[in-house]
Amino acid sequence: MAISLTVISDTHLPKRAKALPPAVWAAVEAADVVVHAGDWVDVALLDELEERARRLVGVYGNNDHGPLRDRLPEVARVELEGLRLAVVHETGPAAGREARCAARFPDDDVLVFGHSHIPWDTTTGTGLRLLNPGSPTDRRRQPHGTWLTAVVDDGRLADVRLHPVLR
Repeated sequence: MAISLTVISDTHLPKRAKALPPAVWAAVEAADVVVHAGDWVDVALLDELEERARRLVGVYGNNDHGPLRDRLPEVARVELEGLRLAVVHETGPAAGREARCAARFPDDDVLVFGHSHIPWDTTTGTGLRLLNPGSPTDRRRQPHGTWLTAVVDDGRLADVRLHPVLR
């Protein structure tokens, strides 16, 4: 049975925006699993995502403190339909990222990360897929904010789509 994913990171609420964009909330509510790769900033978003998402997998980021670090791990790992998914906030500089992540996550199929606010989708020489959804609320040098959706089916990640936040 296929599992739908919504993947977000670096929401920085309420510092960078007052709320998640409506299209992101719609994707959250439609997904079987929501993944958040850190930098929530305020625990209120964690509480709301726990209420609205069917299943939430999240980690804390470098801007998360107090109750967020108490409630979330630095690294999360789940198995979805045979797919081994890991989530972490920071992976270091873009140069050498594939080799570092392949060495650090040798038993995982997909690694979701955040921190840069820059979308990323590559596969290492070992077959580890690296995904960064960007940020739906703080686009930095990107043309718009972004988030990802994907489908897990029979142990494989499929239909990975980067969505722009259109205002």
